[in-house]
Amino acid sequence: QVQLVESGGGLVQAGGSLRLSCAASGRTSVRYAMGWFRQAPGKEREFVAVISWSCGSTLYADSVKGRFTISRDNAKNTVYLQMNSLKPEDTAIYYCAVSPVVELTPFPYQYHYWGQGTQVTVSS
Repeated sequence: QVQLVESGGGLVQAGGSLRLSCAASGRTSVRYAMGWFRQAPGKEREFVAVISWSCGSTLYADSVKGRFTISRDNAKNTVYLQMNSLKPEDTAIYYCAVSPVVELTPFPYQYHYWGQGTQVTVSS
């Protein structure tokens, strides 16, 4: 079992920045990839970004490329999502998740553990 707790969400104006954190506990010895997803009201959960255990590989959704940066600190069992140039359409609940799949994947069904989410609201 892995427990994930997100933090760092909030209300920000368009063009602003936020940094999300996700702390993992429990079975953290497994070399999981760690990812971020988001879900806006009335929409399906969508992939945002994922980073490999070694930090050597990352994958981003086209909608956030060049604006968001994912990173992780394995010593702290924490993954981060730096979000810059935020837009109103980035408004959503952001979820952290971990995947044991070696190849980085954007598919939610390949992620085994999920956090409770943190709300990000971008005002225009």
